[in-house]
Amino acid sequence: MPFSRSLEMTLTRADFLRLLPGAVGRVPVQEAGDTYLGGEGDRTWSLRLVPLEDQRLGSVSLPRHRVELHLEGYSQPEVEAFLSRFLRGFQRGGG
Repeated sequence: MPFSRSLEMTLTRADFLRLLPGAVGRVPVQEAGDTYLGGEGDRTWSLRLVPLEDQRLGSVSLPRHRVELHLEGYSQPEVEAFLSRFLRGFQRGGG
């Protein structure tokens, strides 16, 4: 069953690439421009990283990207597990 979602993320491209392996389960990732492809068996995923205008908070500038996620061949429980792992991979602690 195909699944698509678009997410806004406040991070640099370098941070996205650094955190991506853990977020997708450490599977091989192919890069094609701003699109990243991977999968296991007949389950495939693609991520497209789209730069957005920086968010400004006073003198602070935060880089932003839209991440367009597309999953193919995943069951609903597998989609939920993938999405949970993906979001957890980019979670940041505060304090």
